[in-house]
Amino acid sequence: MTTFIAGGTGFIGRRLVPLLAERGEEVVCMDINPQTADFAGLGKQVKVVKGDVGQFDDVMAAMTAAKPQRVINLAYWLGSEHPPRVAFKLNVLGMDNVFEAARLAGCARVAYASSLAVSGEQKFYGDRMVTEDDFRHGHVQYAMHKIFNEWQAQDYRDKHGMEITAIRPANVTGPDKIVGSVDHVFCITSPARGKPVKFPYKDAMRCPIHVDEIAEIFARVIMTDKPQHAVYNTGGQAISLGELADIVRGFLPNADIRFDKETGGRALSGNYLIDNTRLVSEFGMQFRPYRERVLQIINDIRMQEGLTQIAAR
Repeated sequence: MTTFIAGGTGFIGRRLVPLLAERGEEVVCMDINPQTADFAGLGKQVKVVKGDVGQFDDVMAAMTAAKPQRVINLAYWLGSEHPPRVAFKLNVLGMDNVFEAARLAGCARVAYASSLAVSGEQKFYGDRMVTEDDFRHGHVQYAMHKIFNEWQAQDYRDKHGMEITAIRPANVTGPDKIVGSVDHVFCITSPARGKPVKFPYKDAMRCPIHVDEIAEIFARVIMTDKPQHAVYNTGGQAISLGELADIVRGFLPNADIRFDKETGGRALSGNYLIDNTRLVSEFGMQFRPYRERVLQIINDIRMQEGLTQIAAR
């Protein structure tokens, strides 16, 4: 069968494509920057085409040619600092273009990236885990776009009988992440390069999850024809930047990680207590200890820099 991935050469896509190929899928990636991933080792099983998800004709033409049985949308702008129309065109119109093109192409099975941002700050829920059924308090640009994506997906489910699934990644982390929520990434990658790094609050909370695990989640969800739910939290490791810094220093004792203030960040933190029971129980996801992922990222960076690998401790 064929899976069509919009944004397929990006941060998550270049990990997801090989996983789908291993499962026997033919994969067609459409991306506005097709050169950012190299799938040559996968041969004719993977095809990459250039296209703009914000242009319906691009999406429709690519999907018509691919004739997919499954569709994934990983094309979006992270963050909320973008000009309103630019962000709307990619995050809202682009998502609807994918839904509508899939419908017209006769493909009812779709999965897409929503975000933990829909929940807003943790303070709205107190010190409890947040589920997929909780009220969505997100209020910034990116959160509002993702909330609308989820509403629009449900509208397509209700009116056209499509099987569209939202996956809400937490704070995705990996050696090559450079946009969006990145303080938890730079807390690892900067020291790995031997560079200092500083953050406003030591007690700022995050919920990191490694990009390899996000890719595996997308693979398992999209390969399931009829998931039990329309929305899944990925969850992750609830951790403060101060705690993360301590883990990094355990591997890199000379890591120069500083904070302007000890406290004040927790109250400003986004949702970090996230219930992923649905995902774990239905899809059998198991996550490696986050300490191991931190070491993995450190060594990924050190390999790029030509530095000695750090042994597990």
